[in-house]
Amino acid sequence: MSDSKNSGSKMERRDLLKLGTAAAAGFVAKGVMGGEPKQMPGLPNNPLTPNAMPTRNLGKTGYQVGIFSLGGQSALEKADNFDVAVPLIEKALDLGINYVDTSARYGGTEHRWSEQYFGRVMKTRRSEAYLATKSHDRTRDGSWKLLERSLELLNTDHIDLWQMHALSRMEQVDESFAKGGAIEAFVEARDQGIVRHLGISGHADPDVLIAAIERFDFDTVLLALNAADPHYLSFKERLLPLAVEKEMGIIGMKIPSRGLLLKSWTAPEDPDSRYAGTVPGTLNMTEAMRYVLSLPVSTVIVGCDDIPQLEENVEIARSFNPMNEQQLAELEERAEPIHKQSLFYRNWTG
Repeated sequence: MSDSKNSGSKMERRDLLKLGTAAAAGFVAKGVMGGEPKQMPGLPNNPLTPNAMPTRNLGKTGYQVGIFSLGGQSALEKADNFDVAVPLIEKALDLGINYVDTSARYGGTEHRWSEQYFGRVMKTRRSEAYLATKSHDRTRDGSWKLLERSLELLNTDHIDLWQMHALSRMEQVDESFAKGGAIEAFVEARDQGIVRHLGISGHADPDVLIAAIERFDFDTVLLALNAADPHYLSFKERLLPLAVEKEMGIIGMKIPSRGLLLKSWTAPEDPDSRYAGTVPGTLNMTEAMRYVLSLPVSTVIVGCDDIPQLEENVEIARSFNPMNEQQLAELEERAEPIHKQSLFYRNWTG
């Protein structure tokens, strides 16, 4: 997977930098963002993090991230849920969490509730959290529009990590790297000092993310990892080694698979639900988190329904001790009977 083996199809970083500089100049000239490239402030610092939980390097970014981070789904994607969502985010920072993740898609692409909730807190506590959001648009202009709105909703003038959201098919990678593709906006935003780091995310097919990583030196990768993962299109076996080799910041998601891996899971009564007919899982939350944190990841992001759930997850992180290979294999074996429901987000072909 070296650069030399892929030189025919790979967009070189130096070419992207040239493209970014030229395109950014044109973009500023149009007055869409306006002004000269700005100085990026120092990295966020939550002084409570070191005593709250273990920390790890977020790849080569220079940031020490707590091993448990707050995801922007669950309570944070529900409509008009300010009374629950805002106190939950405040409590996360109070508990020492120093990385929060959201998206232009969470809570709907019109209202973008998740970004709204984070924005309420970021207005006064921006310096305490490494702030990550995402663009699901595969074009330059569309991604810029999403970023402008993200900055507005999040009450900030910069994003710490901007990610290509949910790359699931090779065509999306090709579109993102084509002329006028999203990668142009990403490089421009970084070069203008609006975005600090660039990343990708995905949970459908590891080979799709591998293709993107081989085209560009992303700082981070957000990937689906849990005990069911090895049973179909394994990110652990196929993508994780490459991300480690490239010293990327590695962020695990889908840790309990929206609860489907957990013994406490109860299928919804609605027959039209995507989760109708599912059965209780085979793990508890401690096992689910310990499994992923025992892999070479920087942190895991998990959405929470309420503050007690948040506190439980932070405590699991605080008392974390790694599993050995035998313990990991035992959890994988226990997850096998429910692996299809737990990997509902994969590109299933049969």
